[in-house]
Amino acid sequence: MTAPETLRFEDHRLILIDQTKLPGELAELVCTTVRQTHDAIQRLVVRGAPAIGIAAAYGVCLAASDSAASESSDDSPADERSRYIDAIDYLATSRPTAVNLFWALDRMRHVVESTPVEKLNDALVAEAKRIHDEDREMCHAIGRNGAPLLSEIDTVLTHCNAGGLATSTWGTALAPIYHLHQTGNAPKVIADETRPLLQGGRLTAWELSQAGVDVTVITDSMSGSLMRQGVIQAVIVGADRITARGDVANKIGTYPVAVLARHHGIPFYVAAPTNTFDLELDSGDDIPIEQRGRDEVAAPHGVGIVPDAANVLNPAFDVTPAELVTAIITQRGVIHQPTAEAIARHFNS
Repeated sequence: MTAPETLRFEDHRLILIDQTKLPGELAELVCTTVRQTHDAIQRLVVRGAPAIGIAAAYGVCLAASDSAASESSDDSPADERSRYIDAIDYLATSRPTAVNLFWALDRMRHVVESTPVEKLNDALVAEAKRIHDEDREMCHAIGRNGAPLLSEIDTVLTHCNAGGLATSTWGTALAPIYHLHQTGNAPKVIADETRPLLQGGRLTAWELSQAGVDVTVITDSMSGSLMRQGVIQAVIVGADRITARGDVANKIGTYPVAVLARHHGIPFYVAAPTNTFDLELDSGDDIPIEQRGRDEVAAPHGVGIVPDAANVLNPAFDVTPAELVTAIITQRGVIHQPTAEAIARHFNS
């Protein structure tokens, strides 16, 4: 059994699996406006860097029928272009860290600026579908390229969710596992919970079990002990932004996992398409880190566990320096021991 498709665009509607309700309920959310799409991205109904980019691209298309965005049916060509540009600018404010969001919106902006107005709606839908199709191809290529790194591994740890729910199909970090699963040679997977929103325990465990992959959930604090015991032989994670020298922004908690992996001599792999790289940034210190609301930590699932008088920190991401990364797997191949020079060669090859 395989998990259903994370998002689709039908009859000028963006249909999303509501990931805030998994694993208890498999429900869909239908977006028909730009504002609904922005809200879905911000509330993590749809999440994962590639999936956010795809959803935002389709969200731009909804500006054509968004009554909140247009008060007149007699708009001039300039007004119509402006409506789409406003939608792009608005969707760009939904989440600040995942660079795929801005990459996809830049592609949609180019279409708006270069297409005759009478063809604009169809052209935007076609471009969004291209972004979606390209992501499917990239996921499968990452799976093929990463599979040899895990083929002799008995058990691999993954953090957060970088599977089909975060992309269009197989995901990034989970793609090599799905590729190996097709041949009956998949490693066992340990998914840490990934607090505070439990994307590992809720989402990764759900989709892997749906696909028939052996998966075990642990708390975030258990991984070091299991590495010391030899239970975990490798780590593979996704990414939301990678700098020109290979520093990696990923879900909060990734950095300590990378430190533990290095201490125990375990390879730490990052899987991401090339559109996750931000080659204009050199240092991970320059990556904007999203700060989320207090209640995700203080009152998970509506249950208060932190005193009102106590402060709360809730960064959504942290940065793992390139020197802790064994290799980065992209749809083009594998960057071993990533450096600025190695990454530049990868992009120029």
